[in-house]
Amino acid sequence: MRKKRLSLEQTKAWYGVLFVSPLILGMVMLFLLPLIQSFRFSLSSIQMVEGGFAVLPKGISNYTSLFTSNPDYPRLLVEGVVNMVVNVPIIIIFSLFAAVLLNQKFKGRALARAIFFLPVILASSALANLDISSFVGGSALSGSGSGDGANMLQSFELKKMLLDSGIAPIVVNYITGAVDRIYEIISSSGVQILIFLAGLQSISPSLYEASKIEGATGYEIFWKVTFPMMSPLILTNLVYSIIDSFSRNKINTLISQTAFKTFDFGLSAAMSWVYFIVVAIILVISTALVSRKVFYYD
Repeated sequence: MRKKRLSLEQTKAWYGVLFVSPLILGMVMLFLLPLIQSFRFSLSSIQMVEGGFAVLPKGISNYTSLFTSNPDYPRLLVEGVVNMVVNVPIIIIFSLFAAVLLNQKFKGRALARAIFFLPVILASSALANLDISSFVGGSALSGSGSGDGANMLQSFELKKMLLDSGIAPIVVNYITGAVDRIYEIISSSGVQILIFLAGLQSISPSLYEASKIEGATGYEIFWKVTFPMMSPLILTNLVYSIIDSFSRNKINTLISQTAFKTFDFGLSAAMSWVYFIVVAIILVISTALVSRKVFYYD
């Protein structure tokens, strides 16, 4: 009896499974087992003994102590979530805007792209121990001296100008807050800009030509052609930016210090699990909301 041949869609699906199989194996072998072990540690007290360590069950006392006797963890957790909610939309908007500009044809385009990606290199772990403030702003970035006063003055002038123009105060505060954090936003946007650039270059020029023939303006072309075609990458960058924002805040330092300075590995594991659950919930909600508006071009 002859075996039924796979259809084209089934063949593509199996190619996809084959492509991600190294990632699946890596997650099972290198991620799943440590995940189970860390959950066990979060329900235990780990004590150093001769020849290793002893795991003593404690139940959920590590989790309850996080929100009853630990003053720093709830505050840093809320700060991390708030900073993510504020910064991620700005990063996505800035990255898309910068990618659209860098995708235009002009002299020195390669140099301009390198300059936009430079903050990512400066913020990388390879230069983490260097005093970057001496290269990119001095006292203005360190929050001391005349630089901080200059930033406050610029924000005050911008805020006054926007309020006088009739913009809602909540929008004005959001914009001026983004201006105050401009270096942080730029340094977090390099990878997203590259992803958007790759997506822009994959859009067929015939779509733009047809739009121009139909009499569409540049504004209409962006919202009717470019933006829908970039919506899958907006979702990708949204997930990346959320994870990246949670990997760069003070709560990671607190978890590390709890484990390796105070040697309370059980409490550190409980911190990590609460943090993991919060990040997972935010990712599920944001992905579910944005994926409804994603346009896939066939």
